[in-house]
Amino acid sequence: MRVTSNAVVLSSLLLLAAAAVAGPNTAAKSDKKTPATGSGSATGSAATGSPATGADAGSATAPAEPPIDPSTVKPEDMPTPVRMRRLEQKTQALKERAWQLKARVQMLKEQMLGGGVGAQSLIAHSNEMGSSFRLTKLIYSLDGTQVFVRTDDTGESLFKTKSFDIFSGPIAPGNHTLTAVAEYRGHGYGVFEYLSKFTFTARGNSSFTAAEGKVSKVECKGYEKGGAATPMEKRATLDCNVTQVSPEKPAAAPTSTTPGTTPMPAPAPAPGK
Repeated sequence: MRVTSNAVVLSSLLLLAAAAVAGPNTAAKSDKKTPATGSGSATGSAATGSPATGADAGSATAPAEPPIDPSTVKPEDMPTPVRMRRLEQKTQALKERAWQLKARVQMLKEQMLGGGVGAQSLIAHSNEMGSSFRLTKLIYSLDGTQVFVRTDDTGESLFKTKSFDIFSGPIAPGNHTLTAVAEYRGHGYGVFEYLSKFTFTARGNSSFTAAEGKVSKVECKGYEKGGAATPMEKRATLDCNVTQVSPEKPAAAPTSTTPGTTPMPAPAPAPGK
């Protein structure tokens, strides 16, 4: 009986020892699983909620940007191609002005060195091209010196001008050569829209003699030559016509007379010997 009691007591102690050893491990395993599950759910909710929150904030705080006025943009804030284009336009305008002044100084110099009363020249250009051609560049040179340059890369404004004053001023008596170059861009609608891809050039040459005491009027015009059967590349033409006219003399001033007196007649010319 005592042996049986001792066996029961020993068995109970073994069971308590086994439970004490297994208890901490089971608790540790349950503790490890619980944080992992909690962190995963928290992370998932945060990951799911953050994009929606960012989208809502972005849509709520993005104001509509007002349109930018180009005239208020500072040159240093402009893109490099825009700044280069503006500088190129200003440089071209200054070159054109310099060419005109140089030509005028050269003409005055030739007049002073040539002696006599000198001569004058009036040069004009008229644009009589049809609607299929848009004028983009016009250059005139007198005796190798450029006296007139106009450019329009867009082809939207220069063709609207129907007449140009090329040169007006004194010129040395003698022979002179005038050269002109006109460049055009094709223009068309519908099936003829392909013409905008082509450019056409017309050249004109004219030699004239400036007589002393006379005005040489040179009238040039650009026009389409031929008809519907003429190829487009052969239509653009530039011709010049030269005429010599006498300068207009100013009207003679009226002779002043004293009231109540008769003006004296002009003396008769002396008879030739």
